[in-house]
Amino acid sequence: MNLGLEGKVALVAAASRGLGRAIAEELSAEGASVVICARGEDELEKTRAAIAAKTSVPVVAVKADVSKADDVNAVIHKALDVFQRIDIVVTNAGGPPAGPFESHGAEAWESAFRLTLESVVNLCRGVLPGMKERRWGRILNVTSIAVKQPVDNLMLSNSLRAAVTGFARTLANEVAPYGITVNNLLPGYTRTERVEQLAAATAKATGSTPDVMRAKWEAQIPMGRLGEPREFAALAAFLASDRASYITAQNVAVDGGWIRGLV
Repeated sequence: MNLGLEGKVALVAAASRGLGRAIAEELSAEGASVVICARGEDELEKTRAAIAAKTSVPVVAVKADVSKADDVNAVIHKALDVFQRIDIVVTNAGGPPAGPFESHGAEAWESAFRLTLESVVNLCRGVLPGMKERRWGRILNVTSIAVKQPVDNLMLSNSLRAAVTGFARTLANEVAPYGITVNNLLPGYTRTERVEQLAAATAKATGSTPDVMRAKWEAQIPMGRLGEPREFAALAAFLASDRASYITAQNVAVDGGWIRGLV
């Protein structure tokens, strides 16, 4: 299937590893030029070099912390300087710390807000003018299965990713007349560093072990295993494509059937 991504420019946040990297790899494999950002410069550069060598498309790396507005602006300006356009933006960030309500003070809530919600708002604010002018754009937000079925011990993530969902659903209606789609991608338990951290945190809170937690999650998943980043990235590439031009305002889970709801 030709996804029509050749010549498009994608900005993928938090792309040095995990789901962000998998999405950047998939988009570049489909012919899109890619701008990636992350906080760790060394790992980011290794990722840039690996993707460029594998796909032979332009890949630009910018060190940035998306919880900081100035960093977000710097990434967007770099992308526009190099490519003069941003057709696709993938908002993504590491999840806020695990823990119940009583474990998070005001500072933790403020930090989680900047990381999880404000980063999405700032990225969208930066790319929308150009997308509207060209009357084409794709906004993909990496959120979580927690927006449909809250995950125990994730008070911050459950709360703020739900806020992203409300923002995206409202924005989708506003920008649809310009040929811009806005969709949320909901990863389930996927084999990433974030899930390993969650396993360790949950195990500590419950007096268990990470291996036991992973086995528990796998038992809850009808497919009986954790997902792989490339399986999640395949959805992102499709929703970024011309083929998905009539799909907007959706929350699409890649979870092996974990969510029990009907819709």
